[in-house]
Amino acid sequence: MLTLEHAKQLDQEDQLKRFREEFYIKPNSIYMDGNSLGLLSKRAERTLLESLNDWKELGIDGWTKGRHPWFFLSEKLGEMMAPLVGAAANEVIVTGSTTVNLHQLAATFYKPNGKRTKILADELTFPSDIYALQSQLHLHGYNPDTHLIRVKSRDGRFLEEEDIIEAMTEDIALIILPTVLYRSGQILDMKRLTVEANKRGILIGFDGCHSVGAIPHSFSEWGVDFAYWCNYKHLNGGPGSVGGLYVNSKHFGTFPGLAGWFGSKKEKQFDMEHFFTPTDSAGAYQIGTPHVLSLAPLLGALEIFEEAGIENIRYKSLKINKFLMDLVGQELLDMGFTIGNPLEDVRRGGHISLEHKEAARICKALKGKGVIPDFRAPNIIRLAPIALYTSYSEVWEVVQILKKIMQEKQYEQFENEREVVA
Repeated sequence: MLTLEHAKQLDQEDQLKRFREEFYIKPNSIYMDGNSLGLLSKRAERTLLESLNDWKELGIDGWTKGRHPWFFLSEKLGEMMAPLVGAAANEVIVTGSTTVNLHQLAATFYKPNGKRTKILADELTFPSDIYALQSQLHLHGYNPDTHLIRVKSRDGRFLEEEDIIEAMTEDIALIILPTVLYRSGQILDMKRLTVEANKRGILIGFDGCHSVGAIPHSFSEWGVDFAYWCNYKHLNGGPGSVGGLYVNSKHFGTFPGLAGWFGSKKEKQFDMEHFFTPTDSAGAYQIGTPHVLSLAPLLGALEIFEEAGIENIRYKSLKINKFLMDLVGQELLDMGFTIGNPLEDVRRGGHISLEHKEAARICKALKGKGVIPDFRAPNIIRLAPIALYTSYSEVWEVVQILKKIMQEKQYEQFENEREVVA
């Protein structure tokens, strides 16, 4: 029998508990949506204000002087982020946004030739990725209805690696898959899928939006060709935070599909020649001027990850999510809930998916009680205890609040439809 006293004991034993003090946590509120937008840390606030001060004090000289010289900021952050994805410093650059970076990588590595003209994705992936891939196919003169292959899910929740491998046929030129499914939280076996793609001579890339900052990666060791991700979820970079991009060093020298002046060699960038000289790193796949004030918070945010360690973060994430699932099993499963995420640690990312036919109304009721969840249509309540700032006692309280909402049918006062931002 799990109790509040047990939760408090787990909080006492928590190796990461000191990092909770690093974040701005609203009183009388329990934030369970860090897998959509991570909370602001005091360090992220500090480094943003430092960059603002560089602008205030130095003006244009902020590009090369000050606390955080802007001209090298994307490379500096790439170096700080590389350990989180298992890459060399020069294989990672912080630039663009998730979809812009996917467009860049697809434009660079999708090279239809002979029989190989199709792109392989899956039917459960986030829609923005599909829009981008459809767009790339249109640009090459192909019909997405015939040339964008989407692996089917057997149950609407998960993907089977065997089904993905079976779809790696001789007409596939490029594979784009999520590292973690955004609804169910399933982790795909990236190493296995990369090995199988490489065997067949197919380039493979991953969308790491729901995994970077939550689970360890070994992109370089596995031989992943490229990857891209956002930095506002688990990495707490702030709304609209600049995205991340990884390119395996074996591809350095591949000319960017979308060339722009910030992909130039640094020493050549201001020569203003009408001849593009790409740098010999992942930095070549930058396009435009860095969004400095959306980069700056990451400097402080990533300091915390360096101190905490991604392995320690993953250990607590698994433990606190297991605690949540066990509480759900103890308190809620007779109230119409189904656990819609993988139960096995090796297959589960950083959030829990509860399925219920009244999910939209339940999420609104939770918000009314100070709990911030996330709704995904048609019937998913995503709850994300974040290792750096969620306590076990908070998880206990969330389940008790949810139990009361269901017992008293408090959700019935709300309409069963999502808000504009789910």
